[in-house]
Amino acid sequence: MPTTAPDAADSTLRQELRGLDKLELALPQRKSRTRRIWASLWPKLAAIALALVIWELVVLSGWKNEVILPGPAEVFEALFDNFSLLMDAAWTTLQRAFVGFGIAVVLGTAIGAAVATIPVLRAAVGSMLAGLQTMPSIAWFPAAVVLFQLTDGAILFVVILGATPSIANGLLAGFDTIPPIMLRTGRVLGARGFATLRYVIMPASLPSFVAGLKQGWAFAWRSLLAGELLVTIPGAFSLGQQLTYSQEFAKYDYMYATMIVILVIGVIIDALFFATTERVIRKRYGFIDEAAAAR
Repeated sequence: MPTTAPDAADSTLRQELRGLDKLELALPQRKSRTRRIWASLWPKLAAIALALVIWELVVLSGWKNEVILPGPAEVFEALFDNFSLLMDAAWTTLQRAFVGFGIAVVLGTAIGAAVATIPVLRAAVGSMLAGLQTMPSIAWFPAAVVLFQLTDGAILFVVILGATPSIANGLLAGFDTIPPIMLRTGRVLGARGFATLRYVIMPASLPSFVAGLKQGWAFAWRSLLAGELLVTIPGAFSLGQQLTYSQEFAKYDYMYATMIVILVIGVIIDALFFATTERVIRKRYGFIDEAAAAR
């Protein structure tokens, strides 16, 4: 019996769609939490081990006297012997960092939002923010000491000025990348004034804003340690003060131990807050390949 037209068309369609079944790829099973932690941890441990080996080889080469450049064993011994004092100093430094950075987040967000939404402010202040961001934090310290004397206020003043422009510019960069149709859609749906900022600008600018926060923290941390090196407040044990003390009294093993504490604090804060926040945002915005991440 000859094939009818509907049957022939159905057969042709099934033949054309047969190859599409091969495009269906099963997602790999997600790795266990232990395997994922180890996968992210072992490269860091390998990098630390490599740095320690290079450090020890430089010491053994005799490039500098071991008093000036002690080996890892001597430095870590000084670290453990003075652990309590270093933790007290770290807590003082972190308190200053959190207070200064918190104020900078409030100011930077308010300034960035105002400049982003008010064209006159954008024309007047936009380039000034970029100039403030590139200005070295150390340049503010003479004015800070004159205005606040040798107090915590002088240090916080420089920390806030160092971090605020980066946070504001991060929000501005996010605003500039918002598709115009998204802003028009928000207006059509009734978003005006603060509602536009709350429901359109901030969610759309979030990736760039978090990048600005991360950069602002880096500026704040560097400004803070520079301030503690220059502004010595009697009775306040901070990491910068410990660096100055160890350098002046030739306690070089303790000086390098303090530097290690500063480095570890920066790595921990980045890993626990900024890296985690960036990953959550990238996942929410569809920038992470879940299939590749599960391998």
